[in-house]
Amino acid sequence: MKNKTWIVGMLLLAFPLLVLQAQPRSGSQGYRIQITIPDFTDTTVYLANYYGDKTYMTDTAFADVKGKAVFEGLEPLPGGIYILAIGKNRVIEFIVNKEQRFELSTSGPDFVENMKISGSPENQLFFDYMRFNSSKYKEVQPIQKELKELKEDDPRAQELRNSLQAINDEVEKYKADLVDQHPQSFIASFFKAMREPEVPDAPILPDGRKDSTFAYRYYKSHYWDGTDLADDRLLRTPVFHGKLDRYFEKVLMQQVDTLIAEADRIIALSRPNKEMFKYLVWYLTIKYETSKVMGFDEIFVHMVDRYYSTGEAYWVNETVKTNITERANILRPILLGRTAPNMIMLDTNRVPVALHNIQAKYTIILFWDTECGHCKKETPKLKKFYEEEKDKYGFEVFAVCTDTSYAKMKKYVREGGWKWVNVNGPRTLTGDYHDTYDVYSTPVIYLLDEKKKIIAKRLLTDQLADFIRRYDAQEAPRREE
Repeated sequence: MKNKTWIVGMLLLAFPLLVLQAQPRSGSQGYRIQITIPDFTDTTVYLANYYGDKTYMTDTAFADVKGKAVFEGLEPLPGGIYILAIGKNRVIEFIVNKEQRFELSTSGPDFVENMKISGSPENQLFFDYMRFNSSKYKEVQPIQKELKELKEDDPRAQELRNSLQAINDEVEKYKADLVDQHPQSFIASFFKAMREPEVPDAPILPDGRKDSTFAYRYYKSHYWDGTDLADDRLLRTPVFHGKLDRYFEKVLMQQVDTLIAEADRIIALSRPNKEMFKYLVWYLTIKYETSKVMGFDEIFVHMVDRYYSTGEAYWVNETVKTNITERANILRPILLGRTAPNMIMLDTNRVPVALHNIQAKYTIILFWDTECGHCKKETPKLKKFYEEEKDKYGFEVFAVCTDTSYAKMKKYVREGGWKWVNVNGPRTLTGDYHDTYDVYSTPVIYLLDEKKKIIAKRLLTDQLADFIRRYDAQEAPRREE
């Protein structure tokens, strides 16, 4: 699992630019960054910085007739990787850290190769590395091109792969040496944070087999080695957000309990730094509030209960806090595993029917509308599944029409030939179903077990049918015990 593509992926100019204002740190020294590029004269230039997966404008300046522009302010800039942009074009990237008063000068066509630095040893390290990296990238290109044209078993292919590995090892050694020789530099922190774990050989189990889960467990447990999650400078790089996203999307098992535990653990490591703490809480809240994965809304509810309701999310105002708390309160009763809230509504004969009185191994709740185009596509599929497999799996449908017109509802039900339970949502004895079941569009489907616990939700009919078949097959052995 060692990263072998760093030298071809370490080209940093790859993110969109947003015209927003970054928040400076407090201080008294301020910053003054002079950048001279004769290629760009009599024009406005922009200073921006990375933040998460976006970039934000920090300052503007005017390049004079000699291409000299000066960015300056009374407050020091927060550390990270910054960008000089002309319009929407990125020209160079450089480091801002403890050194806040320095000069850069360069010219095209290769702005990195021609860069001269004054007053910033850290940027000297950065550009020396960029030049070295660029030279190795140029070595890689023809080798990769030749390798692509060869067959896998061509003897020359292995020779080329060995050459690529040797170049990659050179780059890794360069970075390792830089970290050893300049451990206090930001670029050293950056390299350590982005280093991939090198997984050793798996140990041999008592029965003589290799431990098949060792590689994953080792990789996961060492994923954050070298990363100081209390260092907010990492937020202002083009790679931290990707590392974070990969951890929660690809490395961790996609199980609610696992993701919640890791979210809390990672956030705890960031607590010494308010900016990093704020970012991680925000990132994980938004990630799971907008997740399309069934059941992951429980992670969002946990985030709200743990960090917002307790007041730890100090940066949100009362309006935002109220809105996000109300959203969590709506979702909490309808999380997977919770008993579905009862609904008592009038059927087509205006007789009250209670959801909890339905006797079935599974109950499908369908929220639909007579004017809904998607409903007109989904309900025939559900009817077919109902007619063909209802008896096999023992399920019933509790169909809630969201239309206020009884006439439209009864006409639709009659023409559709629906034999399941049909009720009218607005004619209810148990409150507004919109908030109770978070229904603001149709169709919406929930699946309940025999005890009326929610076991699936917001599935389309084909997904629902597959889920019931798999779930029933898994539960069958338990029923026989």
